[in-house]
Amino acid sequence: MLQVVYFYPKDDTTGCTIEACRFRDDFEKFRVTGAEILGISDDSSESHDRFASKYKLPFTLLSDKGGHVRKLYGVKKTFGVIPGRMTFVIDREGIVRHVFSSQSSPARHIEEALAALLNL
Repeated sequence: MLQVVYFYPKDDTTGCTIEACRFRDDFEKFRVTGAEILGISDDSSESHDRFASKYKLPFTLLSDKGGHVRKLYGVKKTFGVIPGRMTFVIDREGIVRHVFSSQSSPARHIEEALAALLNL
């Protein structure tokens, strides 16, 4: 299965809400490509449940307390403090085919991921 794995700083903050809602709004476009979307932050599962329910997010949010998965993917903190915002497109063989990193352009993550999926 194709995957879009995106790391984001914090549930229910301005940039993260923009990003999550854009993934939601374009969800059908991702589904057509056969891609699964996974959002990851260090927020708790309860926080993710509230965030997903509030914005009717149709994809999975995973809790990465302690940032272990974030470290495995090499997602660094911005200014050494704010958890980074990075998106990975992973092909059916588990190979990372595209990486996009931008803390200040959350909506571009969706555009980048869709373009990468359409080029696979």
